[in-house]
Amino acid sequence: MSSTSTERSYGGESAADRSARRRTALVDVASTLMSEGRWRAATVAGICADAGLNKRYFYESFPDLDTLADAVIDTISTEVAQSAIAAYLASLDAPLDVQARRAVDAIIGVLGTDRRKARILLGGAAGTPAALTRRTDAMAGLTAILVEHARTIHGVELEADSLAHTAPAFVIGGTAQAILSWAEGTLPVSREQLADDLAELWLGIGASATDLARSRLSPGGA
Repeated sequence: MSSTSTERSYGGESAADRSARRRTALVDVASTLMSEGRWRAATVAGICADAGLNKRYFYESFPDLDTLADAVIDTISTEVAQSAIAAYLASLDAPLDVQARRAVDAIIGVLGTDRRKARILLGGAAGTPAALTRRTDAMAGLTAILVEHARTIHGVELEADSLAHTAPAFVIGGTAQAILSWAEGTLPVSREQLADDLAELWLGIGASATDLARSRLSPGGA
């Protein structure tokens, strides 16, 4: 076997796969530290030891700890967005309430079933000022997705009213707190009921905000 073949595959696993596996292990350990409020005391050596990796493998994926913290937040926010969008796209032909229910359930599936993810993305347990900024950006990105979705339902003309941006931010913030409370065990409802409640609130707030925006924009409105 040539050295090139050995580099490409070892034990049936390619070099790229091994690198990805090591990166995932580092992100997983960092997620635990961040969610438990222990990130400020984290070291490269300690993270690698917890991940069962040689220290040199850290720098294969990340130049420093801040970049790893960013990767944790980006990984979670991307998973949330992709799951919600996939659920929505899979139900395009379904009624609006079904679309909302499936999207909410997908979000709960990511954040509500792994308390670490909920604490990091929703609870501010990011650990450093830079990571908190990254979290804020991630939440803004999720809000932007909801704003874009609202455009397809309620009409682009309503963007002239401030509620076009205030309402989605309100929905995302409330949804985040509800899911975090549920993940922490302080919201005594089932996952199914949580998804139902949040979906109905999404639709109710969206409809109310739309009516209010139209009344503001119509001649003689408020």
